[in-house]
Amino acid sequence: MASSAGGESPAKPVLLHGDLDLWILEARLLPNMDLFSEQVRRCFAACRPPTSCGPKQPLPTTAATRGGGARQHHRKIITSDPYVTLSVADAVVARTAVIPNCQEPVWEERFAVPLAHRAAALEFQVKDNDTFGAQLIGTVTVPADLVARGEEVEDWYPIIGTNGKPYKPDTALRLRFRFQPIAENPAYRHGIPGDPDHSGIKDSYFPLRHGGQVTLYQDAHVREGDLPEIELENGKMFEHNACWEDICHAILEAHHMIYIVGWSVYDKVRLVREGSPSRPLPEGGDLTLGDLLKFKSQEGVRVCLLVWDDKTSHNKFFIKTGGVMATHDEETRKFFKHSSVICVLSPRYASNKLSIFKQQVVGTLFTHHQKCVLVDTQAWGNKRKVAAFIGGLDLCDGRYDTPEHRLFKDLDTAFENDYHNPTFSAGAKGPRQPWHDLHCRIDGPAAYDVLKNFEQRWRKATKWRDRFRTVSHWKDDALIKLERISWILSPSPNIPNDHPTLWVSKEEDPENWHVQVFRSIDSGSLKGFPSDSKEASKQNLVCRKNLIIDKSIHTAYVRAIRSAQHFIYIENQYFLGSSYAWPSYVNSGADNLIPIELALKIASKIRAGERFAVYVVIPMWPEGVPTASSVQEILFFQAQTMEMMYKIIADELKAMDIKDLHPQDYLNFFCLGNREEPTSNGSLESEKSTDKSAAALATKYRRFMIYVHAKGMIVDDEYVILGSANINQRSLAGSRDTEIAMGAYQPHYAWSTKNRHPHGQVYGYRTSLWAEHLGMVDDRFKDPSSLDCVRFVNQIAEENWQRFTAEEMGTLQGHLLKYPVKVEADGKIGSLPDQECFPDVGGKILGAPTSLPDSLTM
Repeated sequence: MASSAGGESPAKPVLLHGDLDLWILEARLLPNMDLFSEQVRRCFAACRPPTSCGPKQPLPTTAATRGGGARQHHRKIITSDPYVTLSVADAVVARTAVIPNCQEPVWEERFAVPLAHRAAALEFQVKDNDTFGAQLIGTVTVPADLVARGEEVEDWYPIIGTNGKPYKPDTALRLRFRFQPIAENPAYRHGIPGDPDHSGIKDSYFPLRHGGQVTLYQDAHVREGDLPEIELENGKMFEHNACWEDICHAILEAHHMIYIVGWSVYDKVRLVREGSPSRPLPEGGDLTLGDLLKFKSQEGVRVCLLVWDDKTSHNKFFIKTGGVMATHDEETRKFFKHSSVICVLSPRYASNKLSIFKQQVVGTLFTHHQKCVLVDTQAWGNKRKVAAFIGGLDLCDGRYDTPEHRLFKDLDTAFENDYHNPTFSAGAKGPRQPWHDLHCRIDGPAAYDVLKNFEQRWRKATKWRDRFRTVSHWKDDALIKLERISWILSPSPNIPNDHPTLWVSKEEDPENWHVQVFRSIDSGSLKGFPSDSKEASKQNLVCRKNLIIDKSIHTAYVRAIRSAQHFIYIENQYFLGSSYAWPSYVNSGADNLIPIELALKIASKIRAGERFAVYVVIPMWPEGVPTASSVQEILFFQAQTMEMMYKIIADELKAMDIKDLHPQDYLNFFCLGNREEPTSNGSLESEKSTDKSAAALATKYRRFMIYVHAKGMIVDDEYVILGSANINQRSLAGSRDTEIAMGAYQPHYAWSTKNRHPHGQVYGYRTSLWAEHLGMVDDRFKDPSSLDCVRFVNQIAEENWQRFTAEEMGTLQGHLLKYPVKVEADGKIGSLPDQECFPDVGGKILGAPTSLPDSLTM
C-alpha cells in the first residue's frame, strides 16, 4: 500500500498542464459516520415490523459476512453514504457518485480531467453525504511530482482522518491514474480541423457531424453597405447576412414546426425593421414576434416556446412584478394564454438528488440561458429538413442593432418602443445602449442535435407541469414526431444522425462544414440522461455525486485553445476564471480553465520562440449600474483574471531573458464604445445643462459603451465556437446556467489542408468583425499573430480611448477601445493615470470585492 503524504514536509508545487486519466476504484473499511442515526434506529427497531431492503451494490466480503452472509430479512444497517472528490490547487476537478449505506464502496468510475494547475499534491477527500450537506471522512494525498512522471500508477492509499491519523491500518482508497502532459499529446499538435481522426472535440455528448452548412451572423441586423467587401479564396466574397431577417423568413416559411428556446422571449419585439429592399417580406413579416407566431400557429404549424421562468416575476392574484431581470416572461405567457401557441415557462429546477440547500441555491440563482430557434425548411425535392439558429441573441427588447451601433439616431423609427439602457434609472433620458452579438444558423445533421436538446428540455419542463397541473392535452404530445412524417428528413432507428441523407453538402464540396453541438446542462434540466454513472461516462457525461452533467462547452474551449497554433480571437460578455491561480481572493470557485489555458498557450509559444497572439473583446462593464455591488464584484474578479494571465506571460518573458517585448505584445483586452456627432442644434441644450447624472453626462458628451453580449471564439481563422455561454463559472460548470453552443470548421479551409493561412468563411467572419470594430480592412489584419498586427490594433484602440474620454467631440476609428487598465512589464495591472472610474457613469474600473455570494457573480 502506497504511503499518503500527510504529515510529511510540504513538497514543491509542480505545474500539471495536461490530461489526467483517473480511475477512482474503491475504498475499504470506512468508518460509520451515521452511527448516531443507527443507534436511534435500533432503539425503535422493536416497535417496527421487519422489512426487506436489499443493498444497491454487492455485499462486501468482510469478516461479518464470510461465515454465513447477511440474512436478508434484517433491516439494512444505517452507515456512511460515501463519495470522493479530487481537489488540485484547492479546485475540485472530479467527484464520484454517492453510494448509500456502504463502508466498502466500489465506484470504478473513470474521469478525464484536464489540468492546468500548479500544486504540490492531489487531494482526494472521502466524504459522507447527508441531507443537509457532507461530512469529511478522511483524505488521501498523492504527491504531484509522482503524477507528473506520466507513468500509470495503481495502488491503495491510506485514508487519513480529520485528526491526522488513519482510522484503521487498512482503511484505504484504491486509485489508478496516468497523466499526459500537453507537450507529449499528439492531439494538440494540430488544430481541431487537423485531427487525423476527424473526430472534432472528443469526449463530447454530441459527436462531430459532417455534411453541414453554417451561416455566421454579427449583430441582429446588417444593412446593405454597412460593412466593406471581404475577399475569400477562389474569388468568393464573404456574405454579410442579416440574422433577425433570416429568422423571420425561416419562421414565415415553416410548414410544420417552430420551436423557440430563450432566456427571454418578448412578444412585442419586431424582427425586421430595416429590411433589404431586394428581399421583400412575405405576408406577416411586418408583425410583432407574438402576432407572427400566432399567425403561423393558425396556419397549422406547431409552435412551442420554452422560456426561462424568472422566480422574481409574478402576474397572479392582482400582484404584478416585472422581475429582477426584466425578461417579460409573465407578459409573454399571458399573451399566448388563449392561443394555439404553446408557451411553457420553465424554472431552473435543481435535481432532487442535490441537498435541500443546494436545490434552493440552484433554483434561485441560476437560469436557463440557451437561445435557439428551430424550424422546418425546404430540403431537396419535396422534402423538408430542420434548421437551427443558436447564439447569443434572445428574441427580446434591446437586442436589435446594426454594426453602426447608434446612440441617439433613429430612436423614433428603428428603435421605436425599444429603448434599452439599464445603466440609467427609469425615465432618464440618455443614449440607448448599443448591442453587439454573435449568432449562427446550422443546417445538416448537427441541427438535429439542437432539436434533441429542445426535446430533452421540453420533456423535463412539461413533466414538472404535469406534476402541478391537471391539464393533459399537450406536453409530450405537443412535439412533432418527425420520424412519422415521411417527407421530413430526420434521424430514425434506421437512419443514424450523421447519415448522408441528412447532409446538405457533400464532403468534396469546398464549402462543406463539419459541425458539433456542445452544452452546459445537468440532469435536473432535461429528461434523457442515464442515472447510472458508468453509463453516463460512456456518453461522455460527467458524474458529480448524484448529478449527471454535460459540460462539453468547457471541454470544447479547452481543447480548441490547446490545439491553437497561431492566434485566438474572443468576444464575450464576461471573462473570469481559473480563480485557483488568482493573485488574491483564491479559492472562490471560478475554476474554469479558459483564462489560464490562454496564458499557458502564450507561455509555451514564448518558450518555443514562436509568435502567438490573443485578442479579447469584452464590455466596458457588465450590464447594469457600474457602481452596483454585483457589477463591482464581477469587475474585481475580471481584474484578478487579467493579472493572473499577464503574470504568467511576464514570468515566461523573464525566464527566457526577453527584454524587448511586453506582455501586451501577446495578450490584449479591448472594449467597444461609440461617440455620435449631433445631427442638429438640439444637443446645445444638453451641453449647457447643469445636470450631473450619468444619463445627462453621457448625453452631453455623446458617448456610451457598446454592450458586448457575444459569446464566441475564433482559432487560427479555421475553427469557430459560438453559442450562449459566457466565460465564467455560471456558464461553464454545467450544473449552473444551461447553455448551448456549436464548434465548426470547413475541412477544405484548414491549415492542415492548405499548408498556409486559410481564407474560408471563418477567416471572412473574423475579418468582418474586425472591419466593424476597427472601421477598416488592412493587410496587417490578415496575420493576427504578427507583432506588427498586434501593435497596429493596440495603437488604434489606444487612440480611440483617448478620443472617447476627451471632453471635446472626436470621431473614432471604428469602435474598438483599449480596455482601460495599465499593464506593467511584470504583469501587474492598475488604473490608468487619473482614470480609476468609468467616464460619465462612475464605478471603479478594477472593481472591488463585496459580501455578495460568489456563485451569483461568477
